[in-house]
Amino acid sequence: MEDEWVDRFLEHLLLERGLSENTLVAYAADLREASRHLAARGRTGWGGVSREDLQGCFDREEQELAPRSRARKLAAIRSFFKYLAARGLVSENPGLRLRSPSLNPKLPRVLGASEVDALLGQPDVREPLGLRDKAMFELMYATGLRVSELTGLHLGQVHLDPGYLVVLGKGDKERLTPMGEYAADALRAYLEWGRPRLLGRAGPSQVFLNHRGCPLTRQGFWKIIKQYAVRAGIRQNLTPHMLRHSFATHLLENGADLRTVQSLLGHVDISTTQIYTHVARARLKEIHRKYHPRP
Repeated sequence: MEDEWVDRFLEHLLLERGLSENTLVAYAADLREASRHLAARGRTGWGGVSREDLQGCFDREEQELAPRSRARKLAAIRSFFKYLAARGLVSENPGLRLRSPSLNPKLPRVLGASEVDALLGQPDVREPLGLRDKAMFELMYATGLRVSELTGLHLGQVHLDPGYLVVLGKGDKERLTPMGEYAADALRAYLEWGRPRLLGRAGPSQVFLNHRGCPLTRQGFWKIIKQYAVRAGIRQNLTPHMLRHSFATHLLENGADLRTVQSLLGHVDISTTQIYTHVARARLKEIHRKYHPRP
């Protein structure tokens, strides 16, 4: 198969559509796997590929891939053939006639308010690492940052006095995010008393550093939050993204409108944000069943 066109398509996604690195890696793997499957069926070019050829690829993986992985692969194939059709390399998009997997939306897990309080109260703010951890947790819960946005945060993106961050999100899209007084105070304490004690001679511009003075990684943050979850007595399997989920859900539970939450999270499509309305409803039902005398 002509993998040169796959390379051109991926370059197009990077330069013109600004997709994230993780999405590009996934699309590349999906398209190269489809290419190998089609080559095994005797196809030598993308122009003669039929719906049946592509469906065979999906049928073969029906038991191996989760529905969301199949949906992503279908999106990659449809987008690729749309790209080829726009350049006159194929006459139609066979991906449009493929069956879409049925997706049962999985509600994100969130922390309760008492669990958030327990987590935020764990770091020892008498130590540089404790100041850092307190600032990170307060900031994630106050802003709904992705962990990659948190660990990638640079000093120039922080505006303490007006109380906001300039966040570089997916597709290198910028958004302004207010941080609130608690997060701003914790971040200020870390920047004044914690970070200088972690910083080496030629320190990086990233805000959050590890004990060696190097930028903290996503994996490093993952290990940190797991340790604090145990100390806080949180029984759930706490992940960094659960703070983002909790941020959005708690906003909606306390009266925030969906468009505002969408903007704060940096979601392009409001349908992505709507999952949190389901979480809020589910939590309300749970509270009703638990406390109402006649549930």
